[in-house]
Amino acid sequence: MISPRIHPSILNADFANLASELTRISSADAVHVDVMDNHFVPNLTIGLPVVKSLRAATELPMDIHLMIEDPDTWAPRYAELGCESVTFHAEAAQAPIRLARELRAQGSRSAMALKPATGIEPYLDMLGELDMLLLMTVEPGFGGQSFLDLILPKIRRARQAVDDLGGSIALQVDGGISTETIQRAAEAGADTFVAGSAVYSADDAASAIAELRRLAS
Repeated sequence: MISPRIHPSILNADFANLASELTRISSADAVHVDVMDNHFVPNLTIGLPVVKSLRAATELPMDIHLMIEDPDTWAPRYAELGCESVTFHAEAAQAPIRLARELRAQGSRSAMALKPATGIEPYLDMLGELDMLLLMTVEPGFGGQSFLDLILPKIRRARQAVDDLGGSIALQVDGGISTETIQRAAEAGADTFVAGSAVYSADDAASAIAELRRLAS
């Protein structure tokens, strides 16, 4: 299993000062960017133009999480911008295998997300097409929600499937990750952690990142 990775989510950052907010998390392993369209989830955030500006404003790897309809059309556009990882939702993709391959062809890591109620079993045969699997530990749409412990068995099943396959597929969790919950998620098998308010509400974001990384280890 890979060493723990912390990906702070800018969903909890100051949107009026995003460039400076990125400097607060320079010690992170990547910046997690939530793109929402108010159709797939009941919230509206940012899109391609803002992500393009963010890409030019930071050297941090960009971990794009598309909570949108029609990711088959839009996900490759984010890869074209030079975003290192692009995540689409299994529930929204029409041709997930083709999309995963297209993202890799564009030079991005291909990643697929599952909502809390979506089982991993229908997608086990396509794990080899992915560089990362994201399991939502809250219902997607809004930051600041409480971690759903009922997802822990699902994380364990996913960990076993990833280990059985071999290779280096990252297992990411997103939602309610904090100093109180990250150990449970790590013990279940997650290795990549999206943390929003746990990082951006801290006075010292770098210290918060370091503490989350320590707890996950």
